[in-house]
Amino acid sequence: MDMTARDTRFGGTAGAASGYLTIDLAALARNYEKLAAALAPARAAAVVKADAYGLGADRVAPRLYAHGCRDFFVAQFVEALRLRPLLAADARIFVLNGLQPGNEAACAREGIVPVVNSLDQWRQWAEAAKALGRRLPAVLQFDTGMSRLGLPPQDRKALAGLLAAEGGIDVLFAMSHLACADEPDSEQNGDQLAEMSRIAKEFPGLDLSFANSGGIFLGPTYHGRLARPGIALYGGAPTARRQNPMEPVVSLDVAVVQTRTVPAGARVGYSGIHVTTGETHLATIAAGYADGLPRSLSGRGAVYCDGVRLPIVGRVSMDSITIDISALPEGRLTLGSRVEVLGPHQALEDVARDAGTISYEILTGLGHRYHRQYR
Repeated sequence: MDMTARDTRFGGTAGAASGYLTIDLAALARNYEKLAAALAPARAAAVVKADAYGLGADRVAPRLYAHGCRDFFVAQFVEALRLRPLLAADARIFVLNGLQPGNEAACAREGIVPVVNSLDQWRQWAEAAKALGRRLPAVLQFDTGMSRLGLPPQDRKALAGLLAAEGGIDVLFAMSHLACADEPDSEQNGDQLAEMSRIAKEFPGLDLSFANSGGIFLGPTYHGRLARPGIALYGGAPTARRQNPMEPVVSLDVAVVQTRTVPAGARVGYSGIHVTTGETHLATIAAGYADGLPRSLSGRGAVYCDGVRLPIVGRVSMDSITIDISALPEGRLTLGSRVEVLGPHQALEDVARDAGTISYEILTGLGHRYHRQYR
């Protein structure tokens, strides 16, 4: 189907854009409900960091709240400040990276909950509680083998002492992050689970938050009381090399800028890395690596039209990509016609595979020159 609908408000294509990113909020909500059902009696939070994986936290978070989500995770404090006015007072917003020095008073004032990753962050938050003369909530993150965020094993004894001595912080739960949850056969999953069990014994009485998207599908022993799905909400596959149980949320169509026919021996794109072997019909589309389609798709990726795969030829440019349209009937694509980059014939994982990366990077990189359509 040739989706060349016009928007008469602009005298041309919608919003004067050449790319059309459709975000299906109903599918997003159904994904949340599916994950919440799989987790029960544990609860499902929503990870909405990086502007809800690039899809617009201002639209995504309120929709998830309307479908029962009350716990939202962002990475940085500035994200929490932007999100707070968009949600009702009973929504809890957690900052995964914790706080930088000087943000404690604002965090307390806005009712945002920091994730404590170090003894320094604990002390700063405890000092804020003392200065304000009231108790403040926090989450404790422990490193169970990823060597990224979280209190390392050697700091746990000191933390236990601080917990016994400090009276100003209410610890809501303890959490950690799985490094290989999308690989169910990885030994590291079991190693991290065992370490999390040791932490639960060292800090009795604390609820646990352990599972991310992939962790939900590892089974109830990984769930804890609160799971933190991210990519699965947005339609990405939570488990590698298995059928994706989630509904797609995003589709992307990009308009054709120009078509042409070139003879055998024609060089295509920067550095002339692609040379045609026969007469070839080409189209150039209006998106490139500045729009989140990586340069590594050069000579490897493709787009689709009428279910037909149209390979990328030559190098992906900043603002354009050239595709081989020889498999289509002559005249099928013209100026303004659209091709499918993400949709029924090509999932996030397909583009990521061709680009040599992961679906997260493709999703969060989709640019803001696309006209965004929310369903």
